[in-house]
Amino acid sequence: MASILLVDDDEGFVQATRTLLEMLGHDARSAASVAEANAILQADQFDIVLLDLMLPDGSGLHVLDALNGSRKQPGHIAIVTGHPTVKSLVKTVCGPNISYLIKPIDIEQIKALIEKTSPEQAEIDAPRHFNSLIGESPAMRELYQMIERVAQTRANVLLQGESGVGKELVARAIHAAGGSQGPFVAANCGALSRELIGSELFGHEKGAFTGAVSRKIGLFEQAKGGVLFLDEVTEMPIDMQPTLLRVLETNKVIRVGGAEEIPVDCRVVSATNRTQQQLAEDECLREDIYFRLAVFPIQIPPLRQRREDIPLLARRFLQELNEENGSAFGLGENNLKRLQDYDWPGNVRELRHAIHRAFIMTDPAQSELSLPDNLASPFARERQGSPGLQVGKTIEEMERELITLTLAQLDGDKRRAADMLGISLKTLYNRLNSYGENENTETPV
Repeated sequence: MASILLVDDDEGFVQATRTLLEMLGHDARSAASVAEANAILQADQFDIVLLDLMLPDGSGLHVLDALNGSRKQPGHIAIVTGHPTVKSLVKTVCGPNISYLIKPIDIEQIKALIEKTSPEQAEIDAPRHFNSLIGESPAMRELYQMIERVAQTRANVLLQGESGVGKELVARAIHAAGGSQGPFVAANCGALSRELIGSELFGHEKGAFTGAVSRKIGLFEQAKGGVLFLDEVTEMPIDMQPTLLRVLETNKVIRVGGAEEIPVDCRVVSATNRTQQQLAEDECLREDIYFRLAVFPIQIPPLRQRREDIPLLARRFLQELNEENGSAFGLGENNLKRLQDYDWPGNVRELRHAIHRAFIMTDPAQSELSLPDNLASPFARERQGSPGLQVGKTIEEMERELITLTLAQLDGDKRRAADMLGISLKTLYNRLNSYGENENTETPV
């Protein structure tokens, strides 16, 4: 059942439409003016608002304006007009995300509108934030807030998160949110050979080495005015990192085989799937480089920490496949529950792969997607086993690893970590003191 507010001063039309809506099992209310509509919308939340443009005390556009930024934003708004020619004009003013109904409204128009605003369709139609990111969970809302804040600065950003969480998409979101006119240039440091990484990043002069038959402009110069994304930055050879540090400190590059310092102007967004603990222990990144790259570190949540986004993502991936192949498979509630119950160690990348694999295997005569009995891939099972039970590990070692990983995931917030682990804050402090990692902090009583 949908809750619907009908804003119109035509009593006959209102009465007939309310009767029709209630006959279909929906809860309908009405308002005859801008003032009355605004008062109702401030007090109550509605799934749908049917809005007439011409009202006694103003325009329906005033109601739309009052709704902007409101916490009680309706799920969907439909403009009601008696003139079909007005539709294109209103669409120009209001945008494409508003529906249009032509008077007199019949039962088919109502059914089509309700179907369009169903929860499943709402998930499919959910926006791509910054033109790239999908998700409405609290974890993603927090991520969007960090993106918006850092995008207004020139600070370098280090993205941390497990494989498959979408670090390049977040980097592109930062680029889009910043509104820079320069390009987005991506480089995978793990895929560049030790011999060529300097040439790729900083460029080279003709004759700098065998095969350098012409001058090459490096990625730092190519990203002028934009964003240079350094994926897997911790795979960069240690002996190359001082050169990168100098570029970050001076905003100038010297091409391989050259002598001239060339100014560069770009934000560097780097990414790694290593944890804070691994960065410290593996000695894969110099400390001075870390502080230059991680002026603003962002931890991207794994999919298992935002399970409420799984139906939205799965339906979006399936919709894309349906559109590409002219099919119309759906996702049933049982399938969605299975998707949400699985931990997805490969994160969003693994979810997309699972939907694609199921799409290929589903009988074209079926209307619903058939998921495999086992969702996990061999690689996923290997990753699931790696941080958990291992032969030779003591209980104390496993407990310490669990506490350390939890604190790293929560940026050191001990109170939240204690809650997540199901222990008291005092117990957590006692454990940390026993590890020698909490020496300067008094244990709470």
